[in-house]
Amino acid sequence: MERVVLLDESGRVAGTAAKAEVHHDSTPLHLAFSCYVFDARGELLVTRRARSKTTFPGVWTNTFCGHPAPGEPMDTAIRRRARQELGLELDALRLVLPGFRYRAEQGGVFENEMCPVFVARTAAAPGAPDPSEVDEVRAVAWAPFRDDVLAGTWPGISPWCADQVRDLAPLGPDPGRWADGDPRALPPAAFLES
Repeated sequence: MERVVLLDESGRVAGTAAKAEVHHDSTPLHLAFSCYVFDARGELLVTRRARSKTTFPGVWTNTFCGHPAPGEPMDTAIRRRARQELGLELDALRLVLPGFRYRAEQGGVFENEMCPVFVARTAAAPGAPDPSEVDEVRAVAWAPFRDDVLAGTWPGISPWCADQVRDLAPLGPDPGRWADGDPRALPPAAFLES
């Protein structure tokens, strides 16, 4: 059974819970991550969440998100999730928004996460996406995607992706040149390397 790390308001470990039981109308604060993966042409891979998902089904979002297991380093969790969800191997994984946090609701189900944001590259196209997680994968140029999300014209974008794009835009027009985030700004429960 997959478990997530529960957090107190300072980002310290406050316990664990079964992932299947944590998302509801009073979701406790927990640890997550988001990753933006750019392919060999420099295009961002965006995904449409599976319509069968309990939380935010069918919305477009960044490449993938997930939750580190208790005691699992972020880099390990992100690489694991990329393989599980999209059949991707990642290169040049970097932290860019260490302090990102959000709360969002859809259909009475809430997300409530401290969710550091990472970028990575991949040399290969996605393998066979897990159909329980992903309905569709699309490669898009960063600048028009950013502009559409900021203008509110990208249809059905996840609320966390919209907020993250707003925070990523000031880092500059070239994602390959975004400054690394300060790992000291991560929630204390998060650590990067095994």
